[in-house]
Amino acid sequence: MSLDTESVQNNDYLMHIQDLQGIGLTSELALTAFIALCSGALKRAVQSQLAVQGSMSIGGTINKVEELANTLQVCFDAGAKKILLPMASAVDIPIVPPELFARFQIAFYQSPEDAVFKALGVE
Repeated sequence: MSLDTESVQNNDYLMHIQDLQGIGLTSELALTAFIALCSGALKRAVQSQLAVQGSMSIGGTINKVEELANTLQVCFDAGAKKILLPMASAVDIPIVPPELFARFQIAFYQSPEDAVFKALGVE
């Protein structure tokens, strides 16, 4: 199934980011916020039981997950069955206990757009 990009191109979208805790604005944008914006714009739900890991800079550069093993444990404890990981985090897989890693369906992404397509289940 493909996306109807024509309907997206005919609209303008605005994402407002606010510093609610008063700690200062970050140089990173949560990738999940970008995926949520795309999900709403395209009227397509994110896959069930999916945990999206990684972050991106305002310019779109993908950053790897810090403390991958601990992060995956939190995902497991929260009930995630699928994990979306940045390709840059693949180097940290050997430090994740195999029995924890095996509990997930893992998909890797290389760009914010790739993450959106995979999170929405679009080929």
